[in-house]
Amino acid sequence: MKPIEYVPQRDGYGQGLLALCAQREDIVVLDADVAASTRTNWVRDQYPDKFYNLGISEQDLVGTAAGMSLGGLIPYVSTYGVFLSGRAFDQIRTTVCYNNLKVRFGGAHAGISVGPDGATHQALEDLALARVLPNMTVLAPCDSEETRKAVLAAADIDGPVYFRFGREAVPVITDEDTPFQLGKARLVREGTDCAVLACGAMVYEAMLAAQQLKQEGISLRVLDVHTIKPMDEAAICAAAADCGCLVTAEEHQIHAGLFGAVSEVAARRCPVPIEPVAIPDCFGQSGPPEALLEHYGLNAAGVRAAVLRAMDRRVRTEKV
Repeated sequence: MKPIEYVPQRDGYGQGLLALCAQREDIVVLDADVAASTRTNWVRDQYPDKFYNLGISEQDLVGTAAGMSLGGLIPYVSTYGVFLSGRAFDQIRTTVCYNNLKVRFGGAHAGISVGPDGATHQALEDLALARVLPNMTVLAPCDSEETRKAVLAAADIDGPVYFRFGREAVPVITDEDTPFQLGKARLVREGTDCAVLACGAMVYEAMLAAQQLKQEGISLRVLDVHTIKPMDEAAICAAAADCGCLVTAEEHQIHAGLFGAVSEVAARRCPVPIEPVAIPDCFGQSGPPEALLEHYGLNAAGVRAAVLRAMDRRVRTEKV
């Protein structure tokens, strides 16, 4: 069996941008003085006429991108997700989304795994802020290869797009031939006892949990929900019907992210017990990424525990 390679998702983001710059004249890349961190320095070095550094001024970054979009370009805006979604929310909302402009937002260094940088730099609310905005497409790919595909696939979407990706190297669990379709959750593993709908690096943790639970006689379905908005409602309803209970797994606040999105669909169309694996309504701490993920239960053990809770609730519901 081939060993799993660990690669930062931002590498896939940079590779996707390089491919787009080589293919299209209308692509431009904007950064907020963190090009080495977002990998947009690769574009700066190979396509300097397509790269613009606006400095640490996120509102200007988004406003400039909006103007470029009105001029017929497709700007990819790149900086830390916590500052992009937070500091520039008004510009994203009113200037870009209200006018349905073709601006792409690369929210880097998302989640608790930013680690030692602490709560001020840990984007734990960005999915909530992005998905509440009309016209916005929201993507949270699982690894570097899926991030690359998402960058390429988003080029022709009508309207704004928000990408979410982390800083740390994560397992590469997809390859060039792995299917990727915007708005369509990817079935990673079949299962009938419970379904885990995961995004980002939590997809791998769900896969590990599925392997562990198999030894305990539990069949776990795993779905890679790389598109948070528009949500694949059909996949959620099918999982609910086949398994009778669901778990969501995300490196994000428990409120208004993937858990919120799935719960909204289930409440309207297919109500079943749902258990979340997420940050429990608190700010993060400073520490090594692995220690923080373990502390908040954002790992295979946390997924396994949530699956057992969901299955217990399903059984109790069936008895009522």
